[in-house]
Amino acid sequence: MRAYGGPRGGARGVLAAFALAGCGALLAAGCSPPNGAGARPSESPPGTTAGSAPPGASGTPSASASASAPPAKGQVTVTGVAAQGLESPWGVAPLPDGNLLVASRDKGTISRVDVGTGAVTPVGTVPGVAPGGEGGLMGLALSPSFASDRMVYVYFTTESDNRIARLRYDEKRPAGEQLGAPDTVFRGIPKGLIHNGGRIAFGPDKMLYAGTGETGETGLAQDKKSLGGKILRMTPDGEPVHGNPEADSVVYSYGHRNVQGLAWDKDKRLWAAEFGQNTWDELNLIEPGANYGWPEAEGKAGKPGMRDPVAVWKTDEASPSGIAWAQGSVWMAGLRGQRLWRIPLAGTEPVAEPEAFLAGEYGRLRTVVPLGGDRLLLVTSETDGRGSPEAGDDRILTLTVR
Repeated sequence: MRAYGGPRGGARGVLAAFALAGCGALLAAGCSPPNGAGARPSESPPGTTAGSAPPGASGTPSASASASAPPAKGQVTVTGVAAQGLESPWGVAPLPDGNLLVASRDKGTISRVDVGTGAVTPVGTVPGVAPGGEGGLMGLALSPSFASDRMVYVYFTTESDNRIARLRYDEKRPAGEQLGAPDTVFRGIPKGLIHNGGRIAFGPDKMLYAGTGETGETGLAQDKKSLGGKILRMTPDGEPVHGNPEADSVVYSYGHRNVQGLAWDKDKRLWAAEFGQNTWDELNLIEPGANYGWPEAEGKAGKPGMRDPVAVWKTDEASPSGIAWAQGSVWMAGLRGQRLWRIPLAGTEPVAEPEAFLAGEYGRLRTVVPLGGDRLLLVTSETDGRGSPEAGDDRILTLTVR
């Protein structure tokens, strides 16, 4: 139950007490799961962690006795509000000057947030966005060469598909006119009213990764010729990367239901969060070419040839969207669960059960963005059509964590 008179109400009108510094990686986005039927049972209790996990795509060995482990118990402090009054915020990209770009899913616009004053200034509209259901303008990421090319990458829904485009950002132009014409780098990702995926992020290898959904057509997840229900890996120009599991394919992993969280740990292992159906939401350690089971498996099913998640949650406790890695833990935003989850890790092994913070205090939580060290951004999602917005929603909160 949300605390209307607690921290959520008390946060109104509070601006960040400090200017955020550094760029941080974009690790945001997510949508709400439908209340579908037909979920598969599992023997795993809610919030539990798997006994083992494979090494990451970087080839780094899994956890060992020498791996430094974070404490079993963590801590979260809300230090301020970087912005408020946002409409359906989804993707967030920290700029080199410490300010932020924020995508509005339903308006199809990008705005700039001045974290020192809380001022929100329109940057521009992304042409071709067709919002509907869980689709619209979702993921944002800055080019690895942003300092020179000023390119902003976007994942969005059109009338025919989901696609990825890049637009030049010129802050010297008038407010609302600072985006250049879109250059589509990748198209043809299946779209639907639900399960559009939407998260994009550049990895440590400077390649572009995208989480997609199966649009409610579950068979797409196991079809390696389909782009639905996958994690994709491509060059900044949208081409398959040499070394991908299959030549001439951008498909990096498959068997996913709806991926909206992507994050890399300090050893460059890729983690992803995705929605389950009615039973188990998942945090997965991603291996190239691996099959994560949907729709044949949900949660820790132990099926041959399919990877089990590292941690699972009941869907009313999570419905995960964005994730970030900081202070030795994966931090996961919960939409339906209305809480921030901490999963402490030593290498690939959880060192304790997942720990919940801010339960019900700020409503639905969409995106988590690392800012370096112990600092995170947390984006609320009360104005996405499934929340109960109050005055001041939606917000971007500043956190310190351990």
